[in-house]
Amino acid sequence: MSLRFIPPAAALAVAMAVLLPAPGTAHAADFTVRSVEVPELKGVFGEVKSRTVVPARARIGGTVRSVTVSEGDSVREGDEIALVVDDKNALNLNAADAKLKELQSQLDNAKLELDRAQQLLARGAASQARLDTAKTQFDVATNQLTASEADRAVILQRAREGAVLAPADGRVLTVPVTPGSVVLAGDEIARVASGPYSLRLSLPERHAASIREGGTVRIGERGISQDKAGTPATARPGRIVKVYPEISAGRVMADVEVDGLGSYFVNERTLVWVEIGRRSVLAVPAALIRTQHGIDYVTLATAGGPLDVPVILGERFAGDDGERVEILTGLKDGDVISAAGR
Repeated sequence: MSLRFIPPAAALAVAMAVLLPAPGTAHAADFTVRSVEVPELKGVFGEVKSRTVVPARARIGGTVRSVTVSEGDSVREGDEIALVVDDKNALNLNAADAKLKELQSQLDNAKLELDRAQQLLARGAASQARLDTAKTQFDVATNQLTASEADRAVILQRAREGAVLAPADGRVLTVPVTPGSVVLAGDEIARVASGPYSLRLSLPERHAASIREGGTVRIGERGISQDKAGTPATARPGRIVKVYPEISAGRVMADVEVDGLGSYFVNERTLVWVEIGRRSVLAVPAALIRTQHGIDYVTLATAGGPLDVPVILGERFAGDDGERVEILTGLKDGDVISAAGR
């Protein structure tokens, strides 16, 4: 049996045909473009709100003697935040003390008369009627003294109610009075945001049927600019806890629950992305896109070999295998992107 000589160039071609895949065949790391459904997000501004804002009110009328808190201070329920003084309370207290001394003297005298009447009745020198009269006078004096002590206690309680107490734990938002201000009973001395805090959203009426309690939203970083807030792919999740049933001025309101709002200012705005529907898009992993001279390209695996195709990018979002980028134009469903070309 004779051996046929094979030229080196032909042998190399045969080896490459065996080892290399046929043109247009997808590699194991290649990506096949498929249409996927993604949430359609609408960017709106949410305002940080305290679910309850409780006013601390004056319980008596008078002059504000002192204010111990300022805007931004944290308070505990029952803390004294201001003191209201009514100068008439001191005068009424002096009058009540003088009245008590007078009634105490009358009571002492009635007690002496009662004792004397009892002694005289025992010796037969006085009648039962005199004893009854003395006993009645003693009882009247005792009751008057008790009533006067109760009146004095009311004056003391009114003076103690000059202390304005924090109605709940929270943060002081406003203090509209200063020492020396004259206030009436029921006037607002301070406003306390007792929380918990949530984001209040205001959406156009056309999206009212698209949002629901329990739905997920994306909250950007602190700030009202796009540069500071980031993108939906990097935003943290939040949950819609309440959708208000009343539409006002063409807007529907909703509250979003998210951790970490306690450090925000009340009424501070931040960017929020709300899901208002779903749409089909072509999306590819961000790692398969390269930018050259300001133009974005992907490399397709075609029958004729790798082909660089310019694309126009859309939104970025988080996929199962990392960040993905929406392709607006340049690709179609079923295209194979070559990872080797990247």
